[in-house]
Order: sequence, then C-alpha cells, then structure tokens
Amino acid sequence: MDNKKVLLSVRDLEVKFRVRGRILKAIRGISLDIYENESIAIVGESGSGKSVFTKTFAGMLDSNGFVSNGHIIFEDGELSDTRAQLNDHARRSIASIKDKLDDFSKLEPGASVYRELLALQAEKRDRSTISEEDRAAREKELNELRYERTDAYNRKTALDHSNKAGIKAAQETISRLDAQIKELESRNKEELRRQKEAASHDTEYLEQYAKREAALREKYDKLIHGEISKDVSDRNVKLAKEVYLSVARGDFRRRQRVIKKLMNAFKEAMKLGIDWNDEIQCNGIYDGITPRVKYTGETETALIGSCIVDLSSIQFPKDWAQIRGRKIATVFQDPMTSLNPIITIGKQISSIIIKHQGCPEAQARAQALDLMQKVGIPNPAARYDDYPFQYSGGMRQRIVIAIALSCQPKILICDEPTTALDVTMQAQILQLIKDLQKEFNYTIVFITHDLGVVANIADRVAVMYGGQIIELGTVEDVFYDPHHPYTWALLSSLPQLAERNTELYSITGTPPSLYNEITGDAFAPRNPYCMKIDTLLEPPMFQVSDTHFAKTWLLDPDAPKIEKPAGICNLHERLMHAYNIQ
Repeated sequence: MDNKKVLLSVRDLEVKFRVRGRILKAIRGISLDIYENESIAIVGESGSGKSVFTKTFAGMLDSNGFVSNGHIIFEDGELSDTRAQLNDHARRSIASIKDKLDDFSKLEPGASVYRELLALQAEKRDRSTISEEDRAAREKELNELRYERTDAYNRKTALDHSNKAGIKAAQETISRLDAQIKELESRNKEELRRQKEAASHDTEYLEQYAKREAALREKYDKLIHGEISKDVSDRNVKLAKEVYLSVARGDFRRRQRVIKKLMNAFKEAMKLGIDWNDEIQCNGIYDGITPRVKYTGETETALIGSCIVDLSSIQFPKDWAQIRGRKIATVFQDPMTSLNPIITIGKQISSIIIKHQGCPEAQARAQALDLMQKVGIPNPAARYDDYPFQYSGGMRQRIVIAIALSCQPKILICDEPTTALDVTMQAQILQLIKDLQKEFNYTIVFITHDLGVVANIADRVAVMYGGQIIELGTVEDVFYDPHHPYTWALLSSLPQLAERNTELYSITGTPPSLYNEITGDAFAPRNPYCMKIDTLLEPPMFQVSDTHFAKTWLLDPDAPKIEKPAGICNLHERLMHAYNIQ
C-alpha cells in the first residue's frame, strides 16, 4: 500500500461507554491506516467492536459513548483548504485590528489615571497631621471599594449589549459600592477638613494642587462613566462585525456557523482585553472551532506541513455536519429502518442532495434520478414518487446506497448491508458496491462476520476480537496464511468448507466481558493453543510481512512451532471447489 495515500489514520484509539454506572471499554487501543480507493473488511464475532469502531470515525457514537484516548486523523483537501483559508483570513483580520487598537490597553477604565490621582493625594497627605496608621487603613478601604466599583462598571459595560440580567446585577453592585463610598467619605470628611487646615498656610501649594486634582478627576470621571471605555468597546464590536461580514462575503457562505463562532470568539477576546501581540493567545481563538484542523509538525509558534482534521477532537454532534454524509457515509444492514416510510424514495434522495450541496430542487431531482439509474432501479422516473413499502428488500438497499453516495463521500461504511437479503441479492449488492467504487472513487470499509463475503469484496482484512485488531493483512495473507488462532477458528467455521456427514466447526466459549479489565490475550480462555504467557501478558503486534501483522504470542521466536489446523490448509483449492470455479 506504499503507493496509496492514507485517507484515515487511527492511532491508539480507546472508546468507552457509560452503562448503568459502569464503564464498558469497547475499543482497546486500535491503530489502523485506511487508504484511498481501497476496500478493507473488518471481520469478527458480534460484540467484537466492529460497528463501534466505524461509528467512532463516522460521528455516530451513542450519547453515552466517548473517545477516552487516541486520535482519528482524516486527511481531506477540501475541508483542510477551507479551514486553512479561514485561518489565514482571520489572521489577516487580526493584523488589521492590531493597527486600529493601539490604545487597547486602555480598556481598563481609569487605571493609569487613578494611579496618578492616588499619587497626588498621597503627596498632599504627607503634608498633613493625620495619623499615618489611621490614614493608611482608611485609604486602603476606600481604594478597595473604588477598584471594586471600577470592576463592576467594567462588567456592566461589557454586558451592555447582550446580558440584561448581568447589567442589572452589575448596576446593583455599583449602587451598593457608591453608597459605601459615600458613607466612608462622609466619615472622613472631618479628617479631610483637618488636612486642609493643616495645609492652609501654603496657599501656593493649595492652588496648584486644586488645578491638578480637578484635571485628573475630570479625566477619571469620563472613564468611570463610560464615555471613553464605551466608545472603545463599541468600536471593538464594530470591528468584530466587520471581520464577520468580510469573511461571510467570501467563499465560506455555507460555513457561516463556523464563522459565527469565530466572530463570537473575537468579541469575547476583545471584552477580556486579549493582547494582540501575543501570538499564542491569538492562536487560542481558533481552539474549539470544529472541525479542528491541525498541521503535521505543528508547534506553538509554527504551522508546518499538510492540513489534517482530528475527528476524535470533535465534541458536538452538530459539528459533524461537514463530515457525516458529505465525507463519510454509512449503509446499514436493514434498509427498511434506514428509510423514512412516509416520504417518497425520490424525495429522500433529493432532500439529502439539497441539504449538502445547496442546489435547486430541479437539479437535485435530476441528480437523484441519475443515482437511481446507477444503482440499478429500473425506470427511475416512474419510480421516483414511490414509497419504500413498494420496493423489494434488494431495491430498498439500492436506494440506501444511492442516498449514501448522493454527496460523493470519501469513505463508504457498509455495516453488514447484505444480512437482510437472500443469497442471490447479496451477490448483486456486493457487485454493485464494487462497480460504483470505480466511478465514485470512494474507500469501502466493510463490516461483516462472513468471511465468504470478504473474499469477494476486500483488498485487506482486519480481524477484530475483544475490541482489538488481532490480525491485519491482505485477503491472500489472512485467507491463505493466517497466524492468529482466532482467525484459524473463523476460517474453520466457514459453511463452505463443511463436508457431508461432518459436524460444522464452532468456537467454544463466549467473548470476554468488556466491563472487566482484560489481562493477557483476550482470546486465551477460548484458545486451544493457549500458553501460560497468553494469560499473563498482552501480545504485541508481530510483523509477518510488509502487509501482514498478527497479535499472538505464537509468533514469538521462543514460542513452540504450531501448524494451523488441517481443515484450513489448501484453502484456495477448497474454496474454488465450493464455488464450482474451474
């Protein structure tokens, strides 16, 4: 697979579920690369984690499920380019805002002026006869109240346009602090009078002091009453709106939800007084805007390499709108439950096209009819307004495939799509999926427990057991040279290999409980070739060849040499005979 591009890269993925106060660990440290235009089958018993694994990177986990560790990196040029352009545009907007906000530090109303005023008052107090200890205590209390009042007024101004409840609370705090300041100043009135009398002998000093104090108080009062700070705040909000509108008029109209988040982040940053010269703080504005695009080689100060989207970091279901359906689509095993029984077939296809592509209804109808033709619906124009109950099971599954392909996804997940169909229809649906892959260039991720299906559709096979991939390789590797005892057991249980008057092989025991911590090899209790080390240590993933890997201690150089069961030897010839292939 060296000549193919990695489309989806899963690293050390762990997925857990909260179930009745307990934690169930459904996926236990899976690492897997999925390539462009390949077909990979995920095989295993029910409960092995196949569907949970694919639902994780399709954004379809149940509400009680969560990714506890690992990354799912989706490399997609369109998403990455769009997000990178948005980042670049926003960074340019920040640069323009920097030029206009040289006085941004003045958003702390009256701080520097008030410090000058305090220094001036301290100069005068030094000339008075008041007790140093009493004066310090009173001034400390007064200063604390005044700073608290300034902070309250700042909050009131910040909330002025969006939070009436906050404004009311801030106003009540300001009123309370004003009353306390007035009371304290009243108590100090007599002392202030004595201070003036003590300094009355110096007329020249008093006149000079009065002029300086009046000028500073006038400037400070303007700041306190919001005449300056409100003007700066309004200007910042206006700039934020300009940023939003300039981005919205560009190529990102369909992504306005993301842009609105960016605008809100700018507004919050402005209210909090973000230092625009601090690159790390500015870059933090982009955190939480989903899908989060990262860069290979990303550091705190540099963005290097190609853009990638970390699907495991997407937190909110609504943020999957750009991924689910448009980039990763799913075909489920029961077509009847996948379709809305009270909406016509054509409407179900065209509505998806309109939602994701934003095209007119007439164009969506034409595309829907074309898709119906491609998936093998006879006379699609006449069947466009039919309801699902008027279609057979195979035709319904074809419609589900058409819906999945309506937005030309990069990955098509097929979750046992032939289970509800008869054998003849299964072969037709499998062939249809493979034929359409050549036209739409999607990657197939096929979930199944039927290895006979795998042989017909897959390029590679990943065998899962107990929430882990225990063997991975090409179809030829896994079918004709398997190395894990669980893979041996799966192949031995193929009905196609059963001979007349012999009992069909079955795997003894049951899969492990994923509520409990698993020690050693999860397959050890059911493994007829189990060694002591299998019950003590989890085996690593041994490399058999460049394309073949198996997670079993039997591949350790010190392990005894055990041959695979005779029933799966010469498997190629036996399968050819079973399918009457010459």
